[in-house]
Amino acid sequence: MRGCPAGILGHVLPDQPASSNGNASLLSNEPLPPILLASASPRRAQLLASIGLKFDVAAPDIDETPAAGEGPAELVGRLALAKVAALAHAYPDALVIAADTTVALGGEILNKPADEGENRAFIERLAGREHEVFTGHALAFRGRTETAVVRTVVELRPLSDEEIARYCASGEGLDKAGGYGIQGLGGALVSGVRGCYANVMGLSVVNVVMAARRLGISLV
Repeated sequence: MRGCPAGILGHVLPDQPASSNGNASLLSNEPLPPILLASASPRRAQLLASIGLKFDVAAPDIDETPAAGEGPAELVGRLALAKVAALAHAYPDALVIAADTTVALGGEILNKPADEGENRAFIERLAGREHEVFTGHALAFRGRTETAVVRTVVELRPLSDEEIARYCASGEGLDKAGGYGIQGLGGALVSGVRGCYANVMGLSVVNVVMAARRLGISLV
């Protein structure tokens, strides 16, 4: 199963077919390989650490510009694969974990705002409406790669101009897709989540665990 447990996590959209090799035998009695998180995101590091993992961090320099006509699911899937590929060849015996997240409103991609003004424009558009958060995940180990793209639906409550101005002045949303952080001050703007909460933070932990299992690695 590529997705999340029914009723807990949202719809999973694999960006490529599942591996034809099937599930590898879990290495439950073997020590974990070195783990490398291909991201500078402190939120992703926090999520990996929350399940007791020790890992190193390296952030590959990837152009994150959407391609012409590229949808949000395709974008994050492609970028996650690019990030993992940038490091996997140099660390073939490490489990390399990469992810990329974006927000979409009516199919339009809202990446990280360039400044406070654009952040305010994003939140004004999202207020009182549902939007989608997509995170692409790619894991590589010893020449094999597993991927999943996870979709979560988030709704922001109606917001006053003053609330929007105060939030954007905090600067919290400037380094986050869609211009808000659900795990911080932005959590007070969110009225509902359908799907994987951790996915909105930038990493669906359950999908990382299941992808690692398909590579023969038991993380938990």
